[in-house]
Amino acid sequence: VRLMESGGGLVQPGGSLRLSCEFSGFTLDTFSVAWFRQAPGKEREGIASISGSDGRAQYLDSVAGRFTITSDFFKNTVYLQMDDLEPGETADYYCAAGYCVGGASTRAYPYWGRGTQVTVSA
Repeated sequence: VRLMESGGGLVQPGGSLRLSCEFSGFTLDTFSVAWFRQAPGKEREGIASISGSDGRAQYLDSVAGRFTITSDFFKNTVYLQMDDLEPGETADYYCAAGYCVGGASTRAYPYWGRGTQVTVSA
């Protein structure tokens, strides 16, 4: 199983970015995929996931309504559309996969990408 994130970069407060997680070694009807982020000096937190069993999306409360997780079964890619970004959301963003129902626990996902950096700054 391999996952690779892309799409990070510098964005102004209030701006948008779309992250991509391209994967191999599994299909979206078997594994759940989640997005996590880790800011300097802080713990890694789960922000969005999409379930492999029923496609249900879950979000961290602070990003609900601004972030959207979607998937493309045939492209083996999961996306995270991030709108109205805030400076406090500067972090390394990771995608992860595992045989679970989704959710925000890092322990549920044994497979991880290397991350992509997002900087929100004027």
